[in-house]
Amino acid sequence: MSEERKTASVIAPPPIIVLLLLLAGLELDRIWPAPFLDDTVQYVLGAVFIVPAIGLALWAVRCFGHKKTAVEPWHPSTALVTEGPYKHTRNPMYLAMVTLFLGLGFALDTLWLLAVWQVLVATLHWGVIRREERYLEGLFGEDYRAFCRQVRRWL
Repeated sequence: MSEERKTASVIAPPPIIVLLLLLAGLELDRIWPAPFLDDTVQYVLGAVFIVPAIGLALWAVRCFGHKKTAVEPWHPSTALVTEGPYKHTRNPMYLAMVTLFLGLGFALDTLWLLAVWQVLVATLHWGVIRREERYLEGLFGEDYRAFCRQVRRWL
């Protein structure tokens, strides 16, 4: 395996991508405020998205711990995780990140985060997930291809 293929070669650590886009959306909202919800609605909608997102992320991380493989895509993978939330989505951590981001858009009552959310999804898809898929297919071969046939990328 080449030096660059020892990891997924993602464009940046996903939490950094999320943080940078969150800061960009909040800065846009500071410059051009874009509220759109009533107070109660914003907090209820925010919680409806944020709480399950955190639970999903913790569940997914726990599954990686059980397999004793790195959660971070910039470290080598030593096992293919197919249990827990991975029975329903190949990317529960990224699904959790985009759901959390959407929930923050509602909770903070800014249309800017909902607009930037689309950039987040595209960046994670093309800059992280697709690269991870190539890496994992090269690493795990038919086991990974079978997993992909059985489980959807997002939902």
